[in-house]
Amino acid sequence: MRLPLIGAIVGVYALLFGLTLLAPIAVGLWYGEPQWRHFLWPMLGSIGLGALLWLGGRHQARTLGVADGYLVVALFWILLSLLGAWPLHLGFGLAPVDALFESTSGVTTTGATVISGLDTLPRALLFYRQQLQWFGGMGLIVLGLAVMPLLGIGGMQLYRAEAPGPLKEEKLTPRLTQTARTLWALYLGLTLACALAYWLAGMTPFDALCHSLSTVSTGGFSTHDASIGYFASPAVETVAVCFMLLAAINFAVHYAAWSSREPMRYLRDAETRAFLALVFGCVLLIGVVLRLEGGYEGLDESLRDALFEVVSVVTSTGFGTVDFAHWPDFLPILLIYISFIGGCGGSTAGGIKVLRVLLMVKQGLLEIRQQIHPHALLPLRLGGRSVDPRLARSVWGFFALYLTTFALLTLLMIHAGLAPLDAFSAVATSLNNLGPGLGEVATSFATVSDLGKLIAVGAMLLGRLEVLTILVILSPAFWRR
Repeated sequence: MRLPLIGAIVGVYALLFGLTLLAPIAVGLWYGEPQWRHFLWPMLGSIGLGALLWLGGRHQARTLGVADGYLVVALFWILLSLLGAWPLHLGFGLAPVDALFESTSGVTTTGATVISGLDTLPRALLFYRQQLQWFGGMGLIVLGLAVMPLLGIGGMQLYRAEAPGPLKEEKLTPRLTQTARTLWALYLGLTLACALAYWLAGMTPFDALCHSLSTVSTGGFSTHDASIGYFASPAVETVAVCFMLLAAINFAVHYAAWSSREPMRYLRDAETRAFLALVFGCVLLIGVVLRLEGGYEGLDESLRDALFEVVSVVTSTGFGTVDFAHWPDFLPILLIYISFIGGCGGSTAGGIKVLRVLLMVKQGLLEIRQQIHPHALLPLRLGGRSVDPRLARSVWGFFALYLTTFALLTLLMIHAGLAPLDAFSAVATSLNNLGPGLGEVATSFATVSDLGKLIAVGAMLLGRLEVLTILVILSPAFWRR
């Protein structure tokens, strides 16, 4: 294990994070807010720490091993959460645990919060929260991969350790550097288009920019306590729904469709079809139940609220126009359930990912057929292609670890003082990087104990890194390499 090189790479990312703080400083100066000073020391501290770490390991070997990649990614996300908490502690006056919770929620694009009174806060601080989610959505790791060749460092192990979804080897282009730049170009393009659409829908330029950052990252932070409901605008909701769906689709599919100018590529992708079918089915079911039991006067109104909340939850964004925790019958629990599925692999959404769920369903159905025809050779197929049995086994292994982690964290959250249903919801919304929950955590984690918030911080990091990266680091075998 190359610890000096690991430190140097983490230093590069700390330096990059420090440079990003120039943006909220610029916002504060633009609006004449003195709070821009709260970002000055964190910026200098992050740049200084990054420079020291880089100087200490810059002469080491330039190639990362598998174990090195996992350790760099885990250390970076922990360090990013800590550095991100610094301005929140200074600017918002949050207690250290609350600042860490808010920072981790931002960089992991969870969207859970301990802050109220957003409508009266300085714009520089509001923009900073949104910026945390935007950089966390695509990941500063991927951004750093675009500059790694300039430093002479191989980054494939970092890509494998951070890439969401089961297909860790998937690249858009043959060269990893070009893949990272393409991903960020797509991400930036979607963000700018989203900001323009929000502005045309009636938002102020500031709100449009801020909400585009948290929409395309599927983060869910807002500049208003009432979230998207503050605008009470069908046009704004339509923009949000469209871009939440786009952000939750595999960016490799976006690249294939946009580079070939063939929109039908979306429908030819099995995972995208399954994702859109899931959304359509849930919207129809929830809209009908709301019309019958929720006090809605017409099906159009119930379908409108159902569409927004289903898309917001399944993409793990967490925006709100209504409080779904008070919906009738089984609807609140159903929404928490679909948050476990999440969006597509290779997107900014959280959850287990549609591709994994689709493979597990297909394999389950295949097992039933195998019991009926025990001597038949029945290969697992997806999109007309056979699936490598090793991939299928890895998906089931991931699912087992995910549910075991969820169960253990729920027990710990109950120990931290939450009622069982509230604990279930708090862990689900943290591990799935969703944001809103049920009961005590329906709108905020402010009343949760410090221990509960720290458990949620761990769950958010586990969810963002898809459990395995953190569990690999915690394994004794990892340190015996």
